[in-house]
Amino acid sequence: MPGPLHGLTVLSLALNLPGPLAAAALRDEGARVVKIEPPGGDPFQHFSPEWYAEVTRGVEVHTLDLKTPEGQARLHTLLPETDLLLTSSRPAALMRLGLDGSALDAAYPQLCRVVIVGDTLDPNAPGHDLTYQAEAGLIDPARPGMPRTLVADLLGAREAQAAALALLWGRERGGAERERRVGLAGAASHAALPLRYGLTAPGGLLSGARPFYRLYATADGVIAVAALEGHFADRWLALTGPDPEATVRAHPTASWLKLAQEQDLPLSEVRATPEMKRG
Repeated sequence: MPGPLHGLTVLSLALNLPGPLAAAALRDEGARVVKIEPPGGDPFQHFSPEWYAEVTRGVEVHTLDLKTPEGQARLHTLLPETDLLLTSSRPAALMRLGLDGSALDAAYPQLCRVVIVGDTLDPNAPGHDLTYQAEAGLIDPARPGMPRTLVADLLGAREAQAAALALLWGRERGGAERERRVGLAGAASHAALPLRYGLTAPGGLLSGARPFYRLYATADGVIAVAALEGHFADRWLALTGPDPEATVRAHPTASWLKLAQEQDLPLSEVRATPEMKRG
């Protein structure tokens, strides 16, 4: 069965990760996705070839130099048949290409646009996921370490997808809104809400300060216990006694996994290296 976006065309000029991820999500909902890459290609193809192949599966990829009259002319043959334009360039760069909002509104009044920027408060400032996580407080300065995931990029991609769907649905209902900006800094700030409201801050309920929601060293590894609800917490504390750390450390991980299954407890092994998802 065709997806709900079947019959709609998305044109993406977005490189690296957030934009292509958003485009792939729209593809999975049935949209036709056309991706324009510069002559040098998308840097993400070199950073992670396998992931790049996944997000461009079923996508029509074309190479155009938008800094040349020929590239511009080709782009403007594609825009009339486009429902949504997805970009991740800074507004100053879009203006130099004649792709700013006012120019596109005048030429293509039905064209919806999602503009992914670093920070909506200062959209021309440079930055990447690491800097946005640092600004949002998601990296502990007392114990600095590189993040295990790209929070701003991944969450920003989801926000871009949501913005695209809202614009397209609004247009179908006769709405006038045609452009939304999605900021990666704002996405990181959103991800930091549990910290800001104290849940994951030092001493907070989900900070590891409570015996029923924390990491434990076992005899041969580490487990994560998330016995947050009262009945789970009571069951966990009854099993581990007055010194949960010593109790857990006395037995191997496998025995705790087996016990968790028998006792219906939310408990998982902390794996050293995440398994790569393969479709």
